[in-house]
Amino acid sequence: MSAPAWSSRHEFAREVERSEEDMSLARAALLVAREEYLQLPIERYLVRLDILAEEARDRLGSESAPALVLAEAVRHLFSVRKLRGNRDHYHDPRNSYLNDVLDRGLGIPLTLGIVLLEVGWRLDLALEGVNFPGHFLVRFRGEAVSFLIDPFHGGVDRSRKELRRMLHQQLGRPARLEDRFLKTASKQDMIVRLLLNLKGIHHRTGDHERALAAVERILVVRPTAREQIRDRGFLLARLGRADEAVTQLETYLAFAPAAGDVERVEALVRELKAGGKPGSTR
Repeated sequence: MSAPAWSSRHEFAREVERSEEDMSLARAALLVAREEYLQLPIERYLVRLDILAEEARDRLGSESAPALVLAEAVRHLFSVRKLRGNRDHYHDPRNSYLNDVLDRGLGIPLTLGIVLLEVGWRLDLALEGVNFPGHFLVRFRGEAVSFLIDPFHGGVDRSRKELRRMLHQQLGRPARLEDRFLKTASKQDMIVRLLLNLKGIHHRTGDHERALAAVERILVVRPTAREQIRDRGFLLARLGRADEAVTQLETYLAFAPAAGDVERVEALVRELKAGGKPGSTR
C-alpha cells in the first residue's frame, strides 16, 4: 500500500471508531474513495454537501415544518440537481464513491441515500438509513408520521405493499415484511454495506487487490467478522501472499470450527503450507 493510501486507511480507522453521534458518514465514505483517488480533496466535497443543504434552505424561506423541509430537500436533490440511480451501469464502482456520485449525479441506492441523509441532517431532519435487503432506503421519523424514501427512484415514498413486492423480487419468493428487514442502519453499518458493494464488484471482475482493500477496511469496522477474515485469507492466497493467507485462514478456523466450509479451508491451508498454488479459492 502506498504512503497516501496508508494515511487514508489510518484516517478512515479514526473516523469509524468515533461514536455514532460524532462519526461523519460522509467523511468516512469519502475516505473509502480516497484509496482510489489518492489526492481526493475531502473538505471540498463536504462543502458541496453544505451547499446542497443551503440551496434547499434558501428555497424554504421561513418555512420550517419538517415534512415541507423534507419535500424540498428531495425535490432539490432529485429534480433540480437531478441525482439519479445508475440503472444502465449499476455495478460501475464509481457509483460507490461519494465524490463520483456528487460529480456525475449517478449512484446506487446507498450512495444516493448517503447524500440525502447528509443534506437532511444539515436541515435538522430526523432521517435514518435502513438496510433493506438489496435496496437501501431512508426513513423519515416525524412526530406524526414515519415513512420510507427510495433514493434510487427519485426519492419516492414506498408503501408496505411496494416493499413486500421489492422483498419478493430480492429473495425470489414471497416473504413477510418483518421488522428485521426495516431496522435502522448505524453509520458503521452503512460504511460496511458500501465496502461490501465494492468487494462484490471487484470480486466479479477479478480485481483481487481492490477486493482485498475493501475486505481490510470492513475488518477495520468489524474486526471479528468471520467471513471477512476468511475472504481476506482467500484473497491473500490468490495474490501469492501464502504466509499471510495461512494466518488469516487459521484465525477463521479458530473462530468458526463448525462452519460448513471448514474442510475446504483446511485443505487450502495444507496446500499453502506445502507451497502449492491455490486452486479452489473464491
